[in-house]
Amino acid sequence: MATETVKQKILQVVERIPDNATLEDAIERLCFLAKVEEGLRQSDVGETVPHAEAVQQIRR
Repeated sequence: MATETVKQKILQVVERIPDNATLEDAIERLCFLAKVEEGLRQSDVGETVPHAEAVQQIRR
């Protein structure tokens, strides 16, 4: 199975944006995509925080 390129992922996001979307809407969705991709990368390399620790960090 071929891996999608960054360009292909961006084009998919852009194609799904409604016709009446603003440039700000597009940027917001692309930023979200970037954050999801980074989270997946971190997960793949084991850069995760156990749930209990995350809860403690949030409560601080």
